[in-house]
Amino acid sequence: MGVPGLQAALRRAWGRWPARPGPRAPGLPIMAGKEMHPARASHQQDRKARGGWIWEDAQYPPKRLRGSEDEERPRKLPKRKIVLLMAYSGKGYHGMQRNVGSSQFKTIEDDLVSALVQAGCIPENHGEDMRKMSFQRCARTDKGVSAAGQVVSLKVWLIDDILDKINSHLPSHIRILGLKRVTGGFNSKNKCDARTYLYMLPTFAFAHKDRDVQDETYRLSPETLRLVNRLLSCYKGTHSFHNFTSQKGPREPSARRYILDMYCEEPFLREGLEFAVIKVKGQSFMMHQIRKMVGLVVAIVKGYAPESVLERSWGEEKVDVPKAPGLGLVLERVHFEKYNQRFGGDGLHEPLDWAQEEGKVAAFKEQHIYPTIVSTERDERSMAQWLSTLPVHDFSATALAAARTGTKVPSPLDGSEGEGDGDTD
Repeated sequence: MGVPGLQAALRRAWGRWPARPGPRAPGLPIMAGKEMHPARASHQQDRKARGGWIWEDAQYPPKRLRGSEDEERPRKLPKRKIVLLMAYSGKGYHGMQRNVGSSQFKTIEDDLVSALVQAGCIPENHGEDMRKMSFQRCARTDKGVSAAGQVVSLKVWLIDDILDKINSHLPSHIRILGLKRVTGGFNSKNKCDARTYLYMLPTFAFAHKDRDVQDETYRLSPETLRLVNRLLSCYKGTHSFHNFTSQKGPREPSARRYILDMYCEEPFLREGLEFAVIKVKGQSFMMHQIRKMVGLVVAIVKGYAPESVLERSWGEEKVDVPKAPGLGLVLERVHFEKYNQRFGGDGLHEPLDWAQEEGKVAAFKEQHIYPTIVSTERDERSMAQWLSTLPVHDFSATALAAARTGTKVPSPLDGSEGEGDGDTD
């Protein structure tokens, strides 16, 4: 082959030979560790356009995997089971428990649920059906009854600054004072071992019946205070309290209740009027039970009833027991001893003792509960009016005998003071 022929052959084969090593032009693909000749790269780009390989430098974004869009969307917060420590002044409310569909009687839970929805803790449909958030209260306080340590359990979204946001949508006389995480199956009513109530009353209620029914100069003497505490201590233990509620027979097991403690504290002055606080701790209480326990002791101390009526009231006969006004009754604290023993020290859950919130509880009582009781007593004179009905009661006869003789047993002047105590089982 001559020189011209050799040169032609070399030109024909030149396109198949690899280029000399050197810098690779930008954008050219790499195959098996070698740089590709420009002509061959152009051929590969054509195949790429026809649906061949997908290259690293492809201009089209890679196909998204399933679920990647969900990860980029805002995720909903998981619901968590919690308990809230509540305090409220019950004046003007028809109790704690919400009556869904009834706007005529406003309750504490109406305001609470509204605040939870507005704060973004629960969806709106949970407010309409409280079972969806597993809502339960420890005690069903009744009309006019206040609370300094009510506890409710529910499922919520744990948003940031949750307590401040809830309280911002509540009136000042209803406060959420604390929050704790609890086990998923926690039920505040069923897990509650005991409840402590206080009953605040003017001490002239203990004055002898011969004195003025509302003598604001009366001061409780140490001797009378000892008598009051001796009588209150008689309630300790297990008794049938069928005479201290309604629609309970003497032999019904549910009428038997266990009282752990009951006593009267030292008196104190408020706006020139002396008051005292009676505290009672029990496993559970029936409707009106605490008010009747206080009412009967007041009747004995004043001289209207003999001390023997206490023992008789726990027997099978029906005894006429007066019911003190609802004003002054406060749910002070609920207890979870068994829950704390099992879960409080496991390192995963907090004990439900609310020790860190005691200062807030005391401050709320001083700011909202005690002043309301004092001012309402002065304006409405509920205790004085109730005391004037005691002479009509016949403590020497049973209520059944009084009914046979036509003796009318008056009902206490409830008005806005309240209808009952705590939980009815």
